[in-house]
Amino acid sequence: MTPATIHEASARERLQIIQNAHSVALVGVSANPLRSSNFVATYLVRTQLRAYPVNPAYDEVLGLKSFPSLKALPEAPDVVVVFRRPEAIPGVVDEAIEVGASVVWLQLGLRHDEAAQRALDAGLKVVQNRCLKIEHARFSGRLHLAGFDTGVVTSKRRRPI
Repeated sequence: MTPATIHEASARERLQIIQNAHSVALVGVSANPLRSSNFVATYLVRTQLRAYPVNPAYDEVLGLKSFPSLKALPEAPDVVVVFRRPEAIPGVVDEAIEVGASVVWLQLGLRHDEAAQRALDAGLKVVQNRCLKIEHARFSGRLHLAGFDTGVVTSKRRRPI
C-alpha cells in the first residue's frame, strides 16, 4: 500500500477533530520532562481535553493516573495520540478500534499506512506525522514560532522600541 492511497486529514478535518474532541489518550507518554511526549502532554492537560496517560511503566504522569492500556481507561477516548515506535502502531490501532475511539493521531515522525488503512476501514479518522500540540495551538492562535504560548494573537511582530 502506498502513502498516496491513504486519506490525509486536511487542515479543516484536523480542526474539526480538535473541536469535537473531549478526551485524549496519550499512548506511550513519558514521565521524563526531557521527552517530547511529556512536553506535548504538559500542553494538552492544560486544555479543555480530558487527558489519559497510557503507559504501563508509570503509575502517574503529570499528576494524572497512568493506565496500562486503552482497555483500562474509564471511557473510550475521542482521540488516541500515539508516541510509540512504528512497530507498535498496529497494536495500538487495533486496541483503539476495539475500545471505540474516534481518531488515531500519530505524532510527528510517525507513519504506518497499513495500520492507518485498517483504522480508516473501521470508521476511525487518522492523522499521521502531525503533532496534536502544534495543531491545537495553531488553530487556537497560540502558536509562537518557537512553539510556545505567547498570549498574543496577531499576525504582526512587535518591533523593539
